[in-house]
Amino acid sequence: MAGFAVQPTAQAAAGDPARGEEIYHRCLACHSLEHNRVGPRHCGLFGRKAGTLEGYSYSAAMKKYGVIWNEKTLDHFLENPMKAVPGTKMGYAGIKDAQERADLIAYLKQATRDPKICH
Repeated sequence: MAGFAVQPTAQAAAGDPARGEEIYHRCLACHSLEHNRVGPRHCGLFGRKAGTLEGYSYSAAMKKYGVIWNEKTLDHFLENPMKAVPGTKMGYAGIKDAQERADLIAYLKQATRDPKICH
């Protein structure tokens, strides 16, 4: 789906990274900041093209998604991963609450810049 245009979702207030860290605990069953697990690691997420992390086996659908991960593309994907990328291996219903998504994204932006975590 190269060239996919992300439609903006309802804007939430600025994200709260502390609250986002709590929300990230839901992700830990499959993801980690530092290591690939069932899902790919999140270090280096912002600015990375979807489906391209070396050493992780993505679905064909994610490899074709074609977006660069940023606040807008993550917000769209996290709202409903299976609708955003039909065929993704991420069998998760998504985060419907816009504020929770904003908080999670704020946490990921902060945590993935931390050189003690992402080196």
